[in-house]
Amino acid sequence: MPRTTRRSVLEALGVGGAAAVAGCTAQAPTAAETERQRRTMEQQSKPTVDRVAANPADIPGPIQRRSPETVEVTLRPEEVTAEVEPGVTFDYMTYNGQVPGPFIRVREGDTVDLTFENPAENALPHNVDFHAVAGPGGGAEATMTAPGETARLRFEATYPGAYIYHCAVPNLDMHISAGMFGIILVEPEGGMPAVDHELYLGQHEIYTDKPAGEEGKHRFDMAAMKREEPTYVVMNGEQYAMTPDVHGPAATVSTGDTVRVYFVTGGPNLTSSFHPIGNVWEELYPEGSLSTDPQTHIQTKPVVPGSTTVATMDFPVPGNFKLVDHALSRVARKGCMAIVTAEGEENPEIFDPDPGTSGEDGSGGSESQG
Repeated sequence: MPRTTRRSVLEALGVGGAAAVAGCTAQAPTAAETERQRRTMEQQSKPTVDRVAANPADIPGPIQRRSPETVEVTLRPEEVTAEVEPGVTFDYMTYNGQVPGPFIRVREGDTVDLTFENPAENALPHNVDFHAVAGPGGGAEATMTAPGETARLRFEATYPGAYIYHCAVPNLDMHISAGMFGIILVEPEGGMPAVDHELYLGQHEIYTDKPAGEEGKHRFDMAAMKREEPTYVVMNGEQYAMTPDVHGPAATVSTGDTVRVYFVTGGPNLTSSFHPIGNVWEELYPEGSLSTDPQTHIQTKPVVPGSTTVATMDFPVPGNFKLVDHALSRVARKGCMAIVTAEGEENPEIFDPDPGTSGEDGSGGSESQG
C-alpha cells in the first residue's frame, strides 16, 4: 500500500524539491507533469494480482503420522491491489497473497518453525499473532518486522483445535480488515474423522471511501471502520468470490458426499451467523475446539471475530447449497456468500420440488396443518 506524504504529493504534481517543501513554487505544473501525475494515479488503481480469494480446496491433507515432528512454515505479508468486484479495486494486506492466509496444518505436539518475511517492496510493518501459541502476544512481538526484515519463531502446538492467526501491529483492525488473517489447524493426536472433502472459508469486512459498486479505486476508510459500517462483507476476500459467476463454486461434490468446512471470522468487528441454506451442520465443533464432543444438526452458528468453527454437512439431493452469514443484508447487499454444488440423481423421497399428485398413490396420505 503506497505511503502518501506531503512531499510525495508535491513531487507527483511536479513541484518537488526544497522550494516546494518550503511553500514556494516558481510555476504551475506543466502539461507533461500533469499527464505524468494522471498516469501515476491510474497505475495505482490497476490490480497488481488477478485475485486474492484463497482457493477453498487448497488445504494440506490429513496428517497420517502419529508422532510429533517439526513443521516448517513461511509467511510473507504481501501488500497487493486487486478487485473486490469487477471494476472496483482495493489495496489488500495479505499473507502469501491470499485471503484468508494459507491454511496451516499441524499435529498436537508438533513444533512449528516459522519464517516471517516482510518483503522490501512493502510500505508497512507487519507481524502475526497465532491463537495456537502459548507465549506472549501469540508470537506478535517476535515477528514484528519492517519492510525488508525477516524474523524467526519456534513454538510447540500444545493444544488441539482450529485457531485464527492475524496481524497484530498497532493498527491491527485495519490490517485484519484488509485481509491479514487465517487458520492454523492443530489436529488432535488421534487425527480427524474421515470426510470426502474439506473446505476453507474466511469472512471479514472491508471499509472503503466509496459506495459498493462505484467503479474505480476504493481506499480504506478508517472512520467507517470506527463506526463499524462496512462497504463489503465477504468470504475469501472478494464479493461473492466462491460462486459460479466469479471464481466458481467453493466445491463441486457428488450427492452422498460429506464436506468439512473450516470457517474463520477475521472481522475485525462483525459476528458471522454461519448457515448453510438448504441444509444444517450435521456435526459442528464450536469455536474450533477439537477436544470437546461436536454439536449435531445445527442450523446457524455465531462465529465471533477472532474465532473459528469446524462443521460438516452432507448432500442427500443435488443442487446449489449457499453458505452465508444469516445477517442476510450482508448477503444481498454486501457480497457475503459461497456456494457448494452437489451433482447426482434426484431423490424425491427427501426433496420433491414438483410433487404433482404425490400422496394419492397409496404411499401414506397427507396431513394438513395451518
